[in-house]
Amino acid sequence: MILSRCIVCLCGLFAGLWLAAPWPGQAQETDAARLPAVIAGDHREAKNKARDVFRHPFETLEFFGLSPEMTVVEIYPGSGWYTEILAPYLKGRGRYYAASWEKNSKSQRIRRWLERYHEKLASRPDLYGEVIVTELSRTKTAIAPPGSADMVLTFRNVHNWMKRGYEATIFAAMFTALKTGGVLGLVEHRGNPEVWQDPQALDGYVNEDYAVELAEAAGFRLLARSAINANPKDAKNHPQGVWTLPPSLRLKDRDREKYLAIGESDRMTLKFIKPQE
Repeated sequence: MILSRCIVCLCGLFAGLWLAAPWPGQAQETDAARLPAVIAGDHREAKNKARDVFRHPFETLEFFGLSPEMTVVEIYPGSGWYTEILAPYLKGRGRYYAASWEKNSKSQRIRRWLERYHEKLASRPDLYGEVIVTELSRTKTAIAPPGSADMVLTFRNVHNWMKRGYEATIFAAMFTALKTGGVLGLVEHRGNPEVWQDPQALDGYVNEDYAVELAEAAGFRLLARSAINANPKDAKNHPQGVWTLPPSLRLKDRDREKYLAIGESDRMTLKFIKPQE
């Protein structure tokens, strides 16, 4: 009887230590529990968590093969949706490069986005203090030391590169940053394969085979495709392109419920490798 009570007390003590210990980096935390714990963390903005149902961060990063010791580069982190996940997850064990816009950009809008991003990083040095911000543009492509990255991630960016005509430059920069055997994880709005691919992707959609061709032209080899971020409700023929759908809802109140019912765009999820030369 006494022995049973002691065992119960010890179990309660260890459970209390698990819950009380800070994360990430707590000694009791297993690698398997680390990513779900970060995704569920209170540090994430509520509006960002609300999009997990469409962006599937755990399944997506698991598919790409993320582990906490990796050196990871995220291309154009924007307002930091994935920074909230990647930076705490890698903190203390790996390394996280945020390849953001050129800091001396002539665009006031870009400078404003950059300012907000840096404010976000400064607001939680305990989580974001190790983030390394680099610049990425048509002329600045040193997103990380050459051959240093285990993984490069890009989320819904390819159409923007196509619009500006420097998609080959960005794919080359990602290839250079990766180690041999490193992984490129790519998520993008998936276009209708029966519709001709606009080389500028002005509606925001990119045909999956076209995206594969761009990556392969830079030297990558396709490893796998996933339907994690697929949405069969997306007909891809909206009046304001992909931005008709949430979260943009560019038409505002016009047919709002219709587009909310569709949800966010249908997306390809592709895993590439930098092969041996």
